[in-house]
Formats: sequence, C-alpha cells, structure tokens
Amino acid sequence: QVHLVESGGGVVQAGGSLRLSCAVSGLTFATYALGWFRQAPGKGREFVAAIARGGETYYPDSVKGRFTIARDNAKNTVYLQMNSLKPEDTAIYSCAAGKYGSSWYNAYEYRYWGQGVQVTVSS
Repeated sequence: QVHLVESGGGVVQAGGSLRLSCAVSGLTFATYALGWFRQAPGKGREFVAAIARGGETYYPDSVKGRFTIARDNAKNTVYLQMNSLKPEDTAIYSCAAGKYGSSWYNAYEYRYWGQGVQVTVSS
C-alpha cells in the first residue's frame, strides 16, 4: 500500500521560511517523479514544484527563485524549501508521485497523493 505523508507546515510571517517534507512508502521511490501542489480556499489546485527521476526540477513563475524541491532517494523523502514566503502562498500543500508521464506540472500525471499540510503566511 502506498503512503505519502507530508509534514512541516505551520504559520509563518511574510518573508519567513518553511521546509515541507513528504515521506513516501510502498513504491520504488527512485523510479517516480515527485511533485508539490497547493490549493487555497476557493481556488483550484496549483502546481508548485516537481522533480523528475533524473533530478530535473520544474517550477512555475510564481515560486521560481523562492522555492526549491529536492529528493533523497535513500530516505524515500521529497522536500520543499520555501523562502521569502508571501500571504498569497497560504494554502494546503500536497505531495504527489507519478511514474509514467513527462508533463510534471500537470496533476493528472500523478497517481498517488498525500493528504496535505496547511501553510499559513501572515502579513
């Protein structure tokens, strides 16, 4: 059974930093691409970051230069380092794993999802 469990969320002031972790079990971690998505109240799901099997990373313009995704294949864990946080970054952040695909900005490429963790950035 596949499990993705996020941690590291919380409340932070604007300009601060948080690091999210996603521990993955039940699959061959190194063969999957990993992604982070977020959803704010009343809004649709938004792509935040992805890292492919080979380590290539992808970001939308809204977080590029502020967020960094990384993976540790030995620990079956993917991380999201978030710096210079803004109130508009407030959302539930979820990690996801996908094996067959290439458009890692697209949520449909991911088969497995975590429950999500709340990130709140106060102004």
